[in-house]
Amino acid sequence: MTTTETSQDAGFGKELATGKFTDEMLTKMRNLIGTELRTEACVNNEYATRLAILRFAEGIGDDNPLWTDEEYAAAGPYGAIVAPPSFIFACLGSVQVGWPGLGGFHAETDVTFHAPIRVGDKITARVWFDGFDDPIESSFGGRRIKDYLRQEYWNQDGELVARFICSRMRFERTEMQKRRSSRKIEIPHPWTDEQLAKIEDDILAETPRGSEPRYWDDVQIGDELDTLTKGPIGLTDEIAYVASGAAPIPRLSAHAVALRRYKKHPKWAFRDPSTHALEPVYSVHYNDYAAQLQGAQIAYDVGIQRTCWQIHTLTHWIGDAGSVKAIHGQYRAHVYLSDVVRLGGKVVGKEIDADGDAVVHLETWAYNQREQNCMPGTATVVLPRRSGATA
Repeated sequence: MTTTETSQDAGFGKELATGKFTDEMLTKMRNLIGTELRTEACVNNEYATRLAILRFAEGIGDDNPLWTDEEYAAAGPYGAIVAPPSFIFACLGSVQVGWPGLGGFHAETDVTFHAPIRVGDKITARVWFDGFDDPIESSFGGRRIKDYLRQEYWNQDGELVARFICSRMRFERTEMQKRRSSRKIEIPHPWTDEQLAKIEDDILAETPRGSEPRYWDDVQIGDELDTLTKGPIGLTDEIAYVASGAAPIPRLSAHAVALRRYKKHPKWAFRDPSTHALEPVYSVHYNDYAAQLQGAQIAYDVGIQRTCWQIHTLTHWIGDAGSVKAIHGQYRAHVYLSDVVRLGGKVVGKEIDADGDAVVHLETWAYNQREQNCMPGTATVVLPRRSGATA
């Protein structure tokens, strides 16, 4: 059963917009299935310039010289700087469509990669609304649905760079708020000086494999990836991610530009009771008050940001001569400011696939300090073969 949808005050309150799943809403959304969506307000980068790539790499904490050092990259397999595969999200992370007044979490990501992004490439994104599952009841946030956006990224030569299926959970914010106490944890995490020193030592010891090839022939089932550590996650980490050109949907703006957009779309914003400023719904990633209205404890990371860390882990392990072919990840828990996430994985299979690529199949994970796997996933990477090797 669904209820009758009621209109909401078009002004700006101190709460995020609230809505209910209704027959009318579900019918409207079914009628949108197959629609190609407008992307103009969500595009952050059209061109993969050297500085755009550098800014993005720094925003995800990836100092691989293949993305950042022109002299190093010139001697590499591409002959010049290339972007990390996750740079597609700095072109267009996602768009919003429908579900007025409902909350949303990015729930799951599937990406296939088809071509590298080189300096100077122009990347064009196209997005389609592919539909949604029927509403179900969950203990996490009450009634919810899962919808699907299909995003394709093309370069200036008409070559498909990547295809991204973005699955999002939509829920009624009032129900999510009611259950917030059941998910309560100690935040911020009470790290000791000794623990912080160990975390920082681990981070500084991490290095990409680089120019030394990791050969497919040498990889064994059960081999584990090097661990990559992110955290403790801070406010600047989230700001750096936004500044890198990733994620905001639509783009973040200020003053008159923002106000005119909010006047046109009142449900995009709320008035912060401390500063009295209008803030976007997206501020759940850096504003504790907004995050609590969304049913979380405090501000938390961006789903796609976590996927960028997953890809960072893969490119560190495979080396310059390898490539990422496909990834999958599920977002199982919030990563809150002050959390530490350790990402890794292990080899679960290898083959010469239908494309003739020497691929390695991986199980991947991302554990926080509470021993929760907050992003279980899988990946397929392509590795070089030793000279003269046969299938």
